[in-house]
Amino acid sequence: FHVPGATSDRIDRRVKKVSFLQNLPGSQRFYRYLLPFYPLAISRFDFSGYDLVVSLSHAAAKNIRVPKGVPHICYCFTPMRYIWDQAQSYFGRFTKLLWPLLKVLRRWDVSGSRGVSEFVAISRFVASRIRHFYGRSSTVIFPPVKTSWITPACPGEKGEAFLYAGALVPYKRPELVVAACNQLGLPLWIAGSGPMEDQLKEMAGETVHFFGRLNDEEFAQLFRRCRALLFPGKEDFGMIPIECLAAGRPVIGLYAGALRESLSGVMHWIDKENKHIRDHACTGVFVQPKTEGDELDALLASIRFFLDHEDEFTVEHCTARAQLFSPERFAQDWNVLLERVFPNGFAQSVNEERRRSDAQAEAAAL
Repeated sequence: FHVPGATSDRIDRRVKKVSFLQNLPGSQRFYRYLLPFYPLAISRFDFSGYDLVVSLSHAAAKNIRVPKGVPHICYCFTPMRYIWDQAQSYFGRFTKLLWPLLKVLRRWDVSGSRGVSEFVAISRFVASRIRHFYGRSSTVIFPPVKTSWITPACPGEKGEAFLYAGALVPYKRPELVVAACNQLGLPLWIAGSGPMEDQLKEMAGETVHFFGRLNDEEFAQLFRRCRALLFPGKEDFGMIPIECLAAGRPVIGLYAGALRESLSGVMHWIDKENKHIRDHACTGVFVQPKTEGDELDALLASIRFFLDHEDEFTVEHCTARAQLFSPERFAQDWNVLLERVFPNGFAQSVNEERRRSDAQAEAAAL
């Protein structure tokens, strides 16, 4: 599928071909219900004539078929969640009905992973999922987070309110943020929209303000003016916390998913004496529920800890952390990967691989 305007003009200009699913009525809205057609759609793309194929996959793209001898590197955003661990979340009461289809799609998904020469994961968290579902190891290269559009806060400048930024959808747990700020009477800004918006507005107290959809300049202002970003969901990577760090503001987020990699956070339930902030240039506070159902209490505890130690989180430490995910670092990591995959140089390595493949084909014919 390709939805013009959903990404960037640069990507729009480079899209040359889409599958037949693009032309089905409602396909861009109800794409998950077209899962049975994914294997057929992806098999129709022709990759002959290429020396290297790089797929960017969160669903079916890694299952492309490339000619023998052509390396296929998959930059994997995550194994397909709605046929694996989150099928129930996506399909609800229809999951049992769809189970025979999901089993078929899982076999197809695993089979497609075997056609990948090299997996590259967007985080160590995703690498662990690739290992779990496909039995494959991965190189980790964090996505590039461009932050040149964000001006950091001035050192020592006080923030005005806590911030939630992103889609208002169940897995991101925005209701926890609203409930916590209601209970503590803290100002909260919510930037974003989604199916939970009406529900959140009904539960929001007087200190909660909804901004809706914002452009980059408006987002940058909120990042710079906030006290901290509240990030209670589990993400495969998550660019918004890094953008907030680039503005010099810390993050209070769940100790799960890739946030454990992008944030240098205080584990306050362990570090009772607060030495961790002073010694390790921390850029936020982790949230660690003790049990399922304890999420709100855990978030409240982390916010209270932050309020007691807010002055110890600095703009300098936050912006330095964000630089670890720069586009320059991304390009450098990919160059290192390609030099490892093609130690003799790209063209020579590809030609050698093709010669080996041709020799194997000739031997098989004999």
